[in-house]
Amino acid sequence: MTTVIFEDLGVAEYKKVWDYQEQLFSEMITAKQNPDRKPVDSHLLFVEHPHVYTLGKSGHENNLLINDAFLQRIGATYFKSNRGGDITYHGPGQIVGYPIFDLEAMSMQIKTYIHLLEQSIIDALDELGLKSSRLDGATGVWLDAESKTARKICAIGVKASRHVTMHGFALNVNTDLSYFNHINPCGFVDKGVTSIEKELGERQDFEKVKVIVKKHIGKVFDFEPIGLPLE
Repeated sequence: MTTVIFEDLGVAEYKKVWDYQEQLFSEMITAKQNPDRKPVDSHLLFVEHPHVYTLGKSGHENNLLINDAFLQRIGATYFKSNRGGDITYHGPGQIVGYPIFDLEAMSMQIKTYIHLLEQSIIDALDELGLKSSRLDGATGVWLDAESKTARKICAIGVKASRHVTMHGFALNVNTDLSYFNHINPCGFVDKGVTSIEKELGERQDFEKVKVIVKKHIGKVFDFEPIGLPLE
């Protein structure tokens, strides 16, 4: 069984956590390149970011529908990221998960990794009473995926190099969905976004949802996260 160190970073700025991911990512790749060096454990980070828009390396800047002055007015920042995918939003009430996993040690390819990451969120939502699924041709987790009312509840965008991953998923729990009005989420102009709070009609216990998501990631990827307990 793979060893995965879990850390709940609480509320933290996007750039600070990105730098931390890069550090862990680089340490793991360096260790893999040096057979005489002790292997580095995988990590799973949970964090809640202040309002921020991030653009993936294949994204289009015109999917951000506001200018710098308006960003300041709504208390948000903007970053170009090296993850896959287009533009997305992170903010309060959203669980952002960053797995820095050694896929080689887990004996899986990147497509399988993304599929399992989606599955862990689907399973967590099922426990919370929401039926969700994938949408053909798009990453992430959706509600009513094949209907005209398809709406995304969890965005996924990752980077992988030498079978090591970084970046990850953003699950809308008690998220202020009005912030999505200022972007074409993940490049889609005809799809909506939603949250657990909106779908279930009441504010969610954020810490409880984190416990459930963490449990299902461990179950789907077959590991027991160690580190600071989230329970």
